[in-house]
Amino acid sequence: MKTIAIIPARGGSKRFSGKNVKLLGELPLLSHSILYAQANNVIIDDIYVSTDNEEIKKIAIHYGAKVIDRPNSISGDFEPTVSALKHVLQFVEPDVENVVLLQATNPLRPQHLLKEAFEIYQKENYESLFTVSRNHQKLGKIANDKFIPFNYSIGQRSQDLEPLFFENGLLYITKSSLILNDIIISENAFPFEVNHIFAQVDIDTPDDLDYASYLYQKK
Repeated sequence: MKTIAIIPARGGSKRFSGKNVKLLGELPLLSHSILYAQANNVIIDDIYVSTDNEEIKKIAIHYGAKVIDRPNSISGDFEPTVSALKHVLQFVEPDVENVVLLQATNPLRPQHLLKEAFEIYQKENYESLFTVSRNHQKLGKIANDKFIPFNYSIGQRSQDLEPLFFENGLLYITKSSLILNDIIISENAFPFEVNHIFAQVDIDTPDDLDYASYLYQKK
């Protein structure tokens, strides 16, 4: 049974037009996830890019990925990611057991992240796994011009906060059977903790890309 990587990469982005082909270092943003998957070829058997854009398609092929043309019907701004993953599975060989989702907008990942996560995923026989990071901020909401603390009391030390975590988008591993039922993160999904500076990178604006470029050059 195979494990494949799928990288969804639409051409349209209202907040940051053409972000998936912007350069991070000397390489297009998309290529970083393709190269990461290739570096983990002990785990990943095939790499697929799902796109509706010709320029992205050319980049994907140039860097050695296979391309699945995504129809307009599942390429809109509000279409969930699982639609693209499910569409890819409908076009590949039926012996795919696991899908590794790599988001092009999370181009920087710790070198051994996939190896460590996949070992746990297999050993414990999880049906899905996703990466999370701890949030150390004092969070609250504003209502009627007043700040209402959410995860702390006014005056509480930050080191005494109850641990809260956020989905960082670095990596998802899921059984293909779940995706065919429109699920990426199951109720029993394992939250794999990653406390690394790369978990702070999620490119949605030009400023995000500038920050990623700084880390890329530094690391």
